[in-house]
Amino acid sequence: MEAVLDALQTPRRREILRQCWTEERPAGAIAAALPDVTFGAVSQHLRVLQDAGLVEVRVAGRQRFYRARRGALGPFRRWLESSWDAALYQLKLQAELDEARRGPRPISRRSRNPS
Repeated sequence: MEAVLDALQTPRRREILRQCWTEERPAGAIAAALPDVTFGAVSQHLRVLQDAGLVEVRVAGRQRFYRARRGALGPFRRWLESSWDAALYQLKLQAELDEARRGPRPISRRSRNPS
């Protein structure tokens, strides 16, 4: 259970798990849903989720497809599903991702002053 808790502690991993919760998704599609993270970082997060038994992987040629193992979450399943269903989930996720971001912040288009 400790591996599950460790895997779920970061907002990015929870979002990756949500991405493959209802259907199998290729790693590229999961990475595309998180444009501020490199494909390599998404790959590392998927590895942590896989090692914790939270996702299963299917290899087809050069692609890897991921699907959540819902039963592996035990009592945390209901908590995760309810947090994803909440209307404020996307706002909360963005705030957590902004807080966890490393490196320089991207320049906002709105803050640029066209001269």
